[in-house]
Amino acid sequence: MIVLHHSPQTRSMRTLWLLQEMEIEFQLRSYPFDGTLRSAEFLILSPAGRVPALEIEGERMFETGAITEYLCERFSPERLGRMPGSPDRMAWLVWVHFAETLSQHVAALTQQHIMLREDAMRSPTVMKLEKMRLEKCYAALEARLSPPVERRDYLLTSGFSAADVSVGQAVYMGRHFAPIEPFPALADWYARITDRPGFRAALPDEAGLYDKDFYAPWPESRAPTAQGGTVR
Repeated sequence: MIVLHHSPQTRSMRTLWLLQEMEIEFQLRSYPFDGTLRSAEFLILSPAGRVPALEIEGERMFETGAITEYLCERFSPERLGRMPGSPDRMAWLVWVHFAETLSQHVAALTQQHIMLREDAMRSPTVMKLEKMRLEKCYAALEARLSPPVERRDYLLTSGFSAADVSVGQAVYMGRHFAPIEPFPALADWYARITDRPGFRAALPDEAGLYDKDFYAPWPESRAPTAQGGTVR
């Protein structure tokens, strides 16, 4: 039996989407994104107190990249995975793990806009820089999806895979902070992969981290003062 420990609108959505694409039986246990993840019980599953955590046949896993590789090797080596010897194996590994490059910038923006309690803790400079870094990741995806001859439908020449799931989930999160519309090939790809039943099944049916569709960077004029106010 597979059990996925999950919080809505976090990296664990990546694993949830992948399991939906695999069409295999699993149980889902959802947690609010709060102190529950720091409980002694949960830390047994994931020592850093983060999701996803995966239980499978008495063993425990954490870290989305490792989970993705393991699940693909075991349950979908050719359709969602690309095994050693496949011409697309190298590209598959690159793009599966590129999702974390995107996610680190999304995490920084989430912290700045949502997680910090007081305005005086936030930095308009960090917001701006992390948004720019996220857009550079979008540009890398745009280049991958629109090579010189013709656009790719998916990140791999051989078709849809877990690489699209991993990166697609990171872009789903990133769209809260940087729009993808200025990147037409990326926008077309995102529309294509999010039209899949597996993606729709992984969408949150309860409140998650974000209560807005988009969070714009603060202008420098809103920089917090030493007294906790903002410069207007």
